[in-house]
Amino acid sequence: MPLSSSGALSGLRVLDLTHALAGPFCSQILADHGADVIKIEPLEGDFFRKVGPFRNDDAVHHFGGLFQSCNRNKRSIAINLKHPEGQTLLKELVKGADALVENYRAGVLEKLDLGYEALKQVKPNLVYTSVRGFGDKAGGQSPYMNWPAFDIVAQAMGGWMGITGEDPEHPVKVGGGAGDTVSGLFGGFATLPALCHARPTGQGQYVDVAMTDSILALSELVVSQFSYLGISPVPAGNGIPGMAPFGTIKVKDGIIAIAAPHDAQWRVLCELIGSPQLASDERFATESTRWDNQAALYHAIEAFTLTKTKDELRALFGGRVPFSPIYTAQDIFRDPHFSARQMLPEVEQPGSARPVAVPGVPVKLSKTPGQVRHRAPLLGEHTREILKELGVPNTRIDALIGAGAISTQ
Repeated sequence: MPLSSSGALSGLRVLDLTHALAGPFCSQILADHGADVIKIEPLEGDFFRKVGPFRNDDAVHHFGGLFQSCNRNKRSIAINLKHPEGQTLLKELVKGADALVENYRAGVLEKLDLGYEALKQVKPNLVYTSVRGFGDKAGGQSPYMNWPAFDIVAQAMGGWMGITGEDPEHPVKVGGGAGDTVSGLFGGFATLPALCHARPTGQGQYVDVAMTDSILALSELVVSQFSYLGISPVPAGNGIPGMAPFGTIKVKDGIIAIAAPHDAQWRVLCELIGSPQLASDERFATESTRWDNQAALYHAIEAFTLTKTKDELRALFGGRVPFSPIYTAQDIFRDPHFSARQMLPEVEQPGSARPVAVPGVPVKLSKTPGQVRHRAPLLGEHTREILKELGVPNTRIDALIGAGAISTQ
């Protein structure tokens, strides 16, 4: 049976033909909110299962931390889509599904007669979502449609790397796999309005998401600066052009982030650091002059902050001006905010004696909250269960296993 769920998407069935991070993150969003997401893996499994980190006491390595972080709340069925019987099974599953998500290279599923045009003949109201580096034909055929892509490629072409870092000679990608997760977010979002359209009309559609487009959509500084002024912005460290103080400053035991660029915030900060006269200093009296004299501005602030620890500044600045220490993972796991917001829930880790934490559900719904209900599945863990739901008898399941069309845990 589908994993127990009371989320807002309970009753929705999604076929998940994804691998790595972008596609699985997309379908996980739907699973977190109650959709029955069936992860359809090749017999050897999603290659992301082999990527760590792994627990020291885990000798079996069913999957590592990255796979766990983007495949929770799903069921797994292992099908050989190159086998005729495997292709037939997928089409049978499509008949009972509302949506399908995939992130293969463009054209791969078409060669197997499993692309959108083939599957909409099986299920006319199917919502078919693909997440690729440069999209597919439906949204406008890019000259790079057949190029492979990873997170860093999307960040480089979508505009983030060109404005991230200390200077143009040292571009830096945003930490983590934002090129994947941002496109996954857009994919999850886009699938839902398509489903809202499909249910009353009976009309499915293709949802075409490109990783590079997704990064560009969040590159407001890049687009606005060039569109309005003809300027290509360059890396400016941790600040935002025209705003100061807005960035990082040194303290006695490290670095903190602070943002008090507006006049009212600046006056409060001056009082807190015991230098109210700075608020009326002509170099710092307005937002524009603070930006023009930012070197002197940060020097004046650090004259105070270098005498204080992060904890002392937390007690002083907390709740008064926008501020935070630069958190490490250890800091995050210790901070009561993330516990109160259920952002580090624990799940079972097969092969380990202890549970592991995964990133929680950031969207809090008051009536139908999403939740982390179950660990990521073992490869083919639910193959028999899912096929029995289709009405496939055990004799046929055994025959399919023997033919190499499916596998079970």
